Amino acid sequence: MSNRKKRILITNDDGYFSDGIKALFKELDKVSDVYMIAPDREQSASSHSLTLNNPLRVHKLDNQRYTTDGTPTDCVMLAKYHFFKKKPLEMIISGINHGANMGDDVTYSGTVAAAIEGSIIKVPSIAVSMSGWAPGTPMKRAALFVMKFLKIYISLNLDPTTFLNINLPPDNGKPYTEFEFTRQGIRHYKDIIIKKTDPRGKPYYWIGGKPKWKNTKGTDYETINRGVVSVTPLRLNFTDSDTLKKLQRLNVKI
Repeated sequence: MSNRKKRILITNDDGYFSDGIKALFKELDKVSDVYMIAPDREQSASSHSLTLNNPLRVHKLDNQRYTTDGTPTDCVMLAKYHFFKKKPLEMIISGINHGANMGDDVTYSGTVAAAIEGSIIKVPSIAVSMSGWAPGTPMKRAALFVMKFLKIYISLNLDPTTFLNINLPPDNGKPYTEFEFTRQGIRHYKDIIIKKTDPRGKPYYWIGGKPKWKNTKGTDYETINRGVVSVTPLRLNFTDSDTLKKLQRLNVKI
């Protein structure tokens, strides 16, 4: 077996300066050819957006790390089709995100979107997030879990069009040792639009509110709520196969 190091791209939506991506880079750099292209500012909830109406600016930090004013999806595109075109990437890891990305929130997440883009270009991809993150939370134990998980990843024999969404429980000072394969949970927000008034008496609106989750067994939320790491296999194809079969049987004509 070859001892050649695997070429891995890391990115995120919190920005290149975030604790999560720094910890991940530090650990991966010990065992792989790791490269980073990450946003130069926070891009949370940017979803799977591409920058099409403005040029992208890229700043080189060193031979392994770059930043851009684009989105996480832009980062993957830049890596695949320009910066590492001659040396194809073998894996993409997005994170470690400051806060969970579970249930319906995966559709908003820039962190998950980078893994989605990886699946589109058929590069094995993983999104990693930590629930309950607060400023100052250590990220090393989360990064070490990713390292351990990568050792078993190849044995999963996944098609690259399937990517993994990993959510870790809040760091409690102990190593992450247990994980379960899960499905997406369900949540809804209360008071999602908050209306306030500025000092000049004009109204403004803020999207927010507190999430409420269904604590359904086997879901990402229920699993991390028990203190266990959640690993959810996801695919981009949104087709509702059961409904499609039903509609085809109707033989409706105009």
